[in-house]
Amino acid sequence: MDKEKRFKQAEFAAWVGIVGNIVLAIIKYVAGTISGSRALVADAVHSASDVAGSFAVWVGLRAAKQPPDEDHPYGHGKAESIAAIIVAVLLLLVGFEIGKSSFESFFEPIEPPKMLAIYAVVLSIVVKEIMFQYKFRLGKRIKSDAIIINAYEHRSDVYSSIAALVGIGASILGGRLGISWLEYADPVAGLVVAILIIKMAWTLGAESIHNTLDHVLHEEDTMEMRKAVESIPEVKMINEFHAREHGHYVIVDIKIAVDPHMTVEDGHKVGKRVKEILMEESDVQNVFVHVNPYNPDDDN
Repeated sequence: MDKEKRFKQAEFAAWVGIVGNIVLAIIKYVAGTISGSRALVADAVHSASDVAGSFAVWVGLRAAKQPPDEDHPYGHGKAESIAAIIVAVLLLLVGFEIGKSSFESFFEPIEPPKMLAIYAVVLSIVVKEIMFQYKFRLGKRIKSDAIIINAYEHRSDVYSSIAALVGIGASILGGRLGISWLEYADPVAGLVVAILIIKMAWTLGAESIHNTLDHVLHEEDTMEMRKAVESIPEVKMINEFHAREHGHYVIVDIKIAVDPHMTVEDGHKVGKRVKEILMEESDVQNVFVHVNPYNPDDDN
């Protein structure tokens, strides 16, 4: 995919998240305050944190768009993964804050929320699931960690809204049937929302950190690239092959062995051919080739 087109699609998706989360956060907070639902207010705070998360993704995408320069010869692709880590940390903090608020409500007088809370949370579930499906499929297509993790933010909102829906519904039912203990289902739902958010943040954060720390593709993932290099007659052996994920693209470091009696110019041509054939892969942005003299008696 054309890089400019990729970034335009990713930036548009980030803005969809920013605008959508602002609208939902306002709707849920107002409805939660009017209806007296702690679970819905907690869910509104979650959506508000998603605004910051989507903005962090947008900033990361803008940074990742910059071409390689003298200080960053491998490009700026990791900016997307760094943005994803920021989003995960924000989610973690929000999860702890929601859990604290919900726990404290057990020690206060409580009333069941009004039906308005039900309508608001159902709207949130529908909108958030649509946003998740859109961003997840786009993130997979353009290979963007930041967009994918932002999509899972929306999915965590779906789960938290479902938990809030169950809690709000049970609390309303308890109020109408005169079952006082059931009225505490609303703050219980708030605790469930907090746990879901913390778990999601931990999982996504760990994955983003893994991708940031110069993760290399496994051998089975690079098999086709290796075969392409080995198809070049002058390449006697691949001594070393590392394909490093650098955000949405891959940087390849490869050492090849050629005839030791080959001229420097001919060796350079072989290295150039190796780079060309690997650059034909859509994910590969750059290739660094080191040419060694071939020695069949050397195991290394």
